[in-house]
Amino acid sequence: MGNGGSAVKVCADHQGGINWLSLSPDGQRLLTGSEDGTARLWSTADSQCHGHFQGHESYITFCHLENEAAFTCSADHTIRKWDVMTGQCLAIYRGHTSIVNRILVAKDYLFSGSYDRTARCWSVDKEKQIQEFRGHRNCVLTLAHYSSKDVLEEEEEEEEEEEKVSRDLLVTGSTDCTVKVWWVSSGRCYQTLLGHTGAVLCLILDAPNRELFSGSTDYTIRTWNIVTGEQLKVFKEHQGSVICLELVNRHLYSGSADRTVKCWLVDTGERIQTYKAHKHSVSTLKYHAGILFTGSGDACARAFNSKSGVLQKIFRGHKFIINCIQIHNELLYTASHDGTLRIWDIRGICKRNKRRLKKERSAQSRSSQKGSLSRLFNNKVGCIVQQENGE
Repeated sequence: MGNGGSAVKVCADHQGGINWLSLSPDGQRLLTGSEDGTARLWSTADSQCHGHFQGHESYITFCHLENEAAFTCSADHTIRKWDVMTGQCLAIYRGHTSIVNRILVAKDYLFSGSYDRTARCWSVDKEKQIQEFRGHRNCVLTLAHYSSKDVLEEEEEEEEEEEKVSRDLLVTGSTDCTVKVWWVSSGRCYQTLLGHTGAVLCLILDAPNRELFSGSTDYTIRTWNIVTGEQLKVFKEHQGSVICLELVNRHLYSGSADRTVKCWLVDTGERIQTYKAHKHSVSTLKYHAGILFTGSGDACARAFNSKSGVLQKIFRGHKFIINCIQIHNELLYTASHDGTLRIWDIRGICKRNKRRLKKERSAQSRSSQKGSLSRLFNNKVGCIVQQENGE
């Protein structure tokens, strides 16, 4: 296992902790949102700061980056839209009465969740609020979005005639222990998913398979049928709050306050791997090319072989919790409450992992060929025996 060494670059422009890090869809830019009330735009080509977005009256809780626009939400109760080229504030979305802690951009919609117990929907191109989702008894912490046409059969859609204007649905997770599914067009609650006994901290949606995964302070992850609201499975092995989730190829990765990440087979509910070595809560995780990268409250990022669970590298240098990580062009970006964005070269790990995967595939291929030859040989022997016996 390699030691962390030093980062390729340390970006220390912020004057407060970085709460979130977003990568643009085209991979050309990164956006950081900070406790200092500003957001900064970084180029992945040269790792330089190319934009400084100022205007919020309190700290930024979360940010989201598109190719041409950036979005930030804040403890000042507002959301702002920014032009990534000029740094100009294009819109201010007002209406929430408490901290806005999460935003989600989907199609022409901007969704937000707040400590005021509501979620809201806004027009991306205007400052106008389209819909308010009211019904949670406590703050809304996490959001997901999907379209009913992605999950509903035609006959099921016919049962929802009043919602034909829009087939979009919003999913909200709250500290009131519930997950709610809402029709965007009417604001009506379509499903309330009951089962958790603690705050819902994270959501992962798998619309093609009609599944939703929720992680909670009750130490469990639950799987739901997003159409019927039925609870399908409960994953119970964590000994602390489930903070973050990642779904890759029907494998679910869960990071927890119990200082571990666990990997589960979604189809069976079996826990197949536990990733240890963290000295504090696992705050964020990201799967990339067979490697599981994690960020922790112990100020370190780590790289694990996702299959074997072996720790491959520790990235040391941050002073406080790592709140978010991103990966692009075999560079690892870590954003921390210490106010820095650190960039790490992960080419060596990726190359070693690719060689290992290639060897495994080659071994599997040889094994498969041996099995085929063995079966062919046995079949021939069987035929000879049958002929000799006159069968």
